[in-house]
Amino acid sequence: MMKESKKKKLRLFHAEVSSTIKNKRLVMTVYFLLRLSVIFVLIAQAFNRNFENVFLCVLTLILFTLPTVLERRLKIDIPNTLEVIILLFIYAAEILGEIQSFYLYIPNWDTMLHTMNGFLCAAIGFSLLDILNRNEKVKFSLSPLYLAIVAFCFSMTVGVLWEFFEAGMDRFFLLDMQKDSIIHNFGSVMLDPTNSNRPVIFQDIVDVIVVQGDGTQTALGLGGYLDTGLWDTMEDLFVNFIGAVAFSIIGYFYVRSRGRGRFASRFIPVIVPDEAAPPESGKESPSPDEPAPSGEI
Repeated sequence: MMKESKKKKLRLFHAEVSSTIKNKRLVMTVYFLLRLSVIFVLIAQAFNRNFENVFLCVLTLILFTLPTVLERRLKIDIPNTLEVIILLFIYAAEILGEIQSFYLYIPNWDTMLHTMNGFLCAAIGFSLLDILNRNEKVKFSLSPLYLAIVAFCFSMTVGVLWEFFEAGMDRFFLLDMQKDSIIHNFGSVMLDPTNSNRPVIFQDIVDVIVVQGDGTQTALGLGGYLDTGLWDTMEDLFVNFIGAVAFSIIGYFYVRSRGRGRFASRFIPVIVPDEAAPPESGKESPSPDEPAPSGEI
């Protein structure tokens, strides 16, 4: 009996692996290529004795496994499109952005990632409630507008928490995660000699002179005033807002159409029914046709 039980478990395992390979061929190809690239970068950074970048490579490899771990632990199916974007996002942020310095060499690289982050976080927040909405054990149903608002708030909260993290790293470890900006005009009430709470306006600023504790003066030659993080933070939150609004609108119409939206379904995980394989890539998950309970919010 024990041998038969082990054989049955082994057959189920092989069937699950075969189903995963068949349904997630694109994901596995992208995962393999990105993982191989990260390993090559890790080896190169180890030879250069850049152990901080080695840590980033190890962290990236760990993050790559999160979608699979979440699928198994939560018994959900993450759509192929969403999973591929998550993998590419991790690679673009850690390997290209940090190690290859794309944040400095490519304009708006950080802006693009924050916009994508807003979109993805809204999709995740939407999915959490949508899965709850589809659960037969839950005695209430949330309206499409409510789902969209919660998804938007979830995304913005994640964005704000990340900016808190960046500010903390800059404050205590001087890492400059909130990248500097060059501006040519600003107003400050702190510099008002009359203390009347009126901003003193500085315009057409062409340079900044830094005076250190030993009296050393250094002209930075920046062509303007150095803003240390404020503009970068507000821009990041604004593009996060754009991404969050974009998916919230998509999610709203997805629920209104009873889950028939092809585009939105590529970003919304679904619960895998017991003793059923995950739905094939590109196919929509069946949505329940049962009427919404009377206690709809």
